[in-house]
Formats: sequence, structure tokens, C-alpha cells
Amino acid sequence: MSSGTRMRWAGLEGSRAAYLRRDNPNLQYLLAGRAAWMNQWIDPHHDSGVELGCGMGYSKDFIRAREFRLTDIQHLPWVDVPGVDAMATPFESASLDFVVASNMIHHVAQPLRFFDEVARILKPGGRLLVQDMHASLATRMLLTAMRHENYSFDVNVFDPSSICNDPNEPWSANCAVPSMLFRHTGRFEAAVPQFELVSRRYTEFFTWLNSGGVNAKTFYLPLAPSLLRLAGWLDRILTSIAPHIFAMEMQVVLRKRA
Repeated sequence: MSSGTRMRWAGLEGSRAAYLRRDNPNLQYLLAGRAAWMNQWIDPHHDSGVELGCGMGYSKDFIRAREFRLTDIQHLPWVDVPGVDAMATPFESASLDFVVASNMIHHVAQPLRFFDEVARILKPGGRLLVQDMHASLATRMLLTAMRHENYSFDVNVFDPSSICNDPNEPWSANCAVPSMLFRHTGRFEAAVPQFELVSRRYTEFFTWLNSGGVNAKTFYLPLAPSLLRLAGWLDRILTSIAPHIFAMEMQVVLRKRA
């Protein structure tokens, strides 16, 4: 988290407690949308997977799988496997059908090391399901105004020696990293040949702006379910027409090559 933020930092414990109270319908809608889409890529009866860097752990309310475990570098009560470095996990090679990375790649120090590790633990044909920041014009303006997290395009994400974030600070963030990684399919697949980029979708504008924040909190206007659905519908239009202006998040599916 950047210094001088204009948002109130709630921390993971406070954020999870607020989420479990269900006192913010806007945030409930936002988080459901960030996780539920992944189920179309998961066999609920046969697949086994993990989330790396699960944070407040909300994804377990939505992901449907035979086995799904939460992991994080931190030791938190709701985490199934704590103390897990996403670039050096304890899982056996070719043991998982899917891995979830939700808003954590923009915190990773060395993205190529992360992809190498995920490729190691996934079975051939396994999926890496990514929900993360998109450095659109709207996102950059918001980050500049709120001083919550940083972004910089002055790093080569495809250089194995590049350090994109402070490796000693889990909350160090470069919100431009996912956009640089996934914007051009051919460049990504050339640099990360273990994976095929099979789906990329841009999401969230009004639903992000009026969510009240996930871990860092700010003002929001509570909306009825019908208005939340309307906001989601408007988001789909805006992020489809002009993703690099409006879309504040992206949903990416990577498949491990056989």
C-alpha cells in the first residue's frame, strides 16, 4: 500500500469481518463477480485447485470444485495453507487442475518466476485463472487521485531479472504489471511458452468506483440489487467498447500446454 493514501486502510482482518457482516451490498456484488466467473473453467466434481495470495479469502464462497484450498504468505485464521510464497510453493509437480490468482499478480516481485512455478504445479491442460488490475485511463486517474497503490510502465515484465515489486513487502504494488503482461497475446506466449492465453475479458467501472473498496475503504452509495445489476450492465458495455479507457480489471485464463 502506498504512503499518503486517501483511503482508510482496513487490513485483511477488518475487511474480512466487514465482508462477513454483509453490510455493503455493492462490495458483495463486486466480489461475487470477481470469483464466480471462474466456475465455467472448473469441473466441480473432479477438479482440485488452490488460490495463491488469497487475502481476505472471499473466493471460497463462490468457487465450486472437488477440492479448493486457500493459501497466502501471511498466517491468517481462514487460510488453509499459510506461509506460501507464490513463487516457491510446497505443492507437488503436476498435482493441480487449476490455480486462482485474484488481484495478486500486481504484487508479485518477479512475474516470470511466478508463471514458472504455477506451470510446475499444474497438470497438463490445467488452468491459471487470473482476476487483476487493468491500467486503463480510469484506473490510472483513480490511483493518482487516491494514492492507494502505485503503477509504473518503466519495467520490462518479460525480463526474468526484472524486479517489479519489493520482494520483502507483500503489499508492494505495481498496478500496470497485469496490463503489460496480458495485453498482447503473442508477446505473452512468446515469453511464457508454458501457457496458452485462451481468454481475456475486461471488466468493472461503475461497480469498482462505487464498491467502497475491498481492503482500503472509501465513500460509496449503497444500491439496491436492481441498480447493481444495471451498473454491471453498463460496465459490460463501456468495458467492451473502450476497455483501455474504462475497464479497471481484467479476467484472464491461461492453459498449461501439454
